[in-house]
Formats: sequence, C-alpha cells, structure tokens
Amino acid sequence: TLRTDIVMDIGRSINPSIDIGQIEGAFMQGLGLYTMEERKFSPSGMLYPRGPAQYKIPAVCDMPLKFNVYLLAGSSNLHAIYSSKGIGEPVLFLGSSVFFAIKDAVAAARKDVGLGGPFKLDSPACPEETCLACASCFVQMVPVPKPGSFQPWAIDV
Repeated sequence: TLRTDIVMDIGRSINPSIDIGQIEGAFMQGLGLYTMEERKFSPSGMLYPRGPAQYKIPAVCDMPLKFNVYLLAGSSNLHAIYSSKGIGEPVLFLGSSVFFAIKDAVAAARKDVGLGGPFKLDSPACPEETCLACASCFVQMVPVPKPGSFQPWAIDV
C-alpha cells in the first residue's frame, strides 16, 4: 500500500495522539482482515490457524509508505461524554479499500492479457489468490487437477 489518507470525524478529541493511533491500528487490522488473514479448514471442519503465530497478520512492513490521518475539526457530539464519538468499526472497514484497489489492479492485469468481464476474487485477497486471479501466462501453465484425483488438505469456507 503506497499511500493512505483518512479524515475521521471523532467529535471533540480528548487525546488526539491516542485517537490517531487507534485509527491507524484499526485500519491496519482491517487491511489484514481483507488482504492477509486466510481461514483454512480441514476437510473434517477443523480450523487450522489457531492464533496469530499460524496465519499472516499485518507487520510494520505492511504499513502504507505514506500514512496520513486527520481529525475532522469543528465536530462534536453533544449527547456523548466530552462530545466524543466512536472510532473502531468504521476505520476497520476502511481496510477493505485496499482489497478493492487490489481487485482493480487484477482487472487491469487481466485486461492486459485479453481477459475482460467479471472474475472471482474473494477476501482475503492474499498474494497467492491475487496472482491466480490475474490469469497470467504463468498461471495458465499450471494444469487443472481432475475432480477426485486428489484429497484436499484444506477447504475454503
């Protein structure tokens, strides 16, 4: 992610530094949710990853190269304590903007190889799934297995 700009209406901030940190953290959590955190299940239904040590979560290197967070000035909420507003969920969903940017990039890559129209790219758009969705000449060289010729180690839900 090259750049992210967020303007957030949080009302009257009690501590702007903490609020900006919460916004940055929620965005990164959403980025991980929509682009990294794969949930794999065994054929019997057992969830394989059982904690952050067993699946990909955002790291410092996944932060946008330029990350600007601004708090909307002159906003308040007269019905809340100290005129503040909630922060978490809206910014978490903003992480999906990275997923949709990846989907637009995949559409452009597919157009470059002569493929148009709708295509499937589920969230999380991890690098492997993104590469497969691009349908490049390298992906097209991988043979498609015949149904029943293998036992899957994991299933997607």
